[in-house]
Amino acid sequence: MVSLSPHKVVSAVRRRLPGATPEGAVPPASETAEPTPEQRRRERRRRLRAMSLTELAEEFGTDKWGVHRYTPHYERHLQHLRRREFTLLEIGVGGYARRKRSGASLKMWRWFFPRATIVGLDIEDKSFIDQGPIVTYRGDQTDPDVFRRIFEERGVPTVVIDDGSHVPAHVRETFSIVFPLLPDGAIYCIEDTQTSYWPAWGGQLDPRARGTSMDMVKDLVDGLNHEELLVEGYEPTYTDTHVRAVHCYHNLVVIEKGDNREGTNRDTSSGHFHGSSPDPAASPAGTPVATPEETP
Repeated sequence: MVSLSPHKVVSAVRRRLPGATPEGAVPPASETAEPTPEQRRRERRRRLRAMSLTELAEEFGTDKWGVHRYTPHYERHLQHLRRREFTLLEIGVGGYARRKRSGASLKMWRWFFPRATIVGLDIEDKSFIDQGPIVTYRGDQTDPDVFRRIFEERGVPTVVIDDGSHVPAHVRETFSIVFPLLPDGAIYCIEDTQTSYWPAWGGQLDPRARGTSMDMVKDLVDGLNHEELLVEGYEPTYTDTHVRAVHCYHNLVVIEKGDNREGTNRDTSSGHFHGSSPDPAASPAGTPVATPEETP
């Protein structure tokens, strides 16, 4: 009887296995060849489509993550659109000092929303980044005609992101032009609202000053409750009846469009003053006011 070492036993088994590579033989070229360009592209597409919005922001170098912390908020509000066909419009393409950085956020959106049309609007020509679903337009963010053209050619957007000049007067004017044209269910986002408090950008030192971007947002928040106002003769504005939610974050506002006419119970409850405190509008200072329990 011949005794084989473990190494010889393994080698003998390998020689008997169908398709086994003989010891010392070179593996087939298919097992060692570098991936083809097409294989690398497919793998990159697969990897990008699996990324979170924050990971995509890091991949393409947009300041929506890092300088700012916008992407988790965007993902929370826009995740439901990820596999849908729609148009996204971003105002302000960026990359003015570094051409290669232009359109970083458009590229981020392109991979987060693989079935969407991604449109950028900028005051400078950014057509060199147009590719696939990404298309850019040149124009001023306060020009109604440029928006009408975009909507006619690319469809009315479901998502609008104002990352333009950040000048409060421009922000307010753009909102007044674009928001009424959007469908119910649309989401309108305003970035870099910190300029509301910076006079060099057209803002005001007084956080309660009128005319800033955040002043407009505060009006929208009051408008959510327009049906509860006791102002005699008050007529609801367009945004009162068509803004159904306002989400405020650090330097970012997310506005949801929809019907905001739910009705009110003010006819049955607004005349009752609850508790022991007097209604300041109903009696002179120092005059006791009967509570509902004390009223005969």
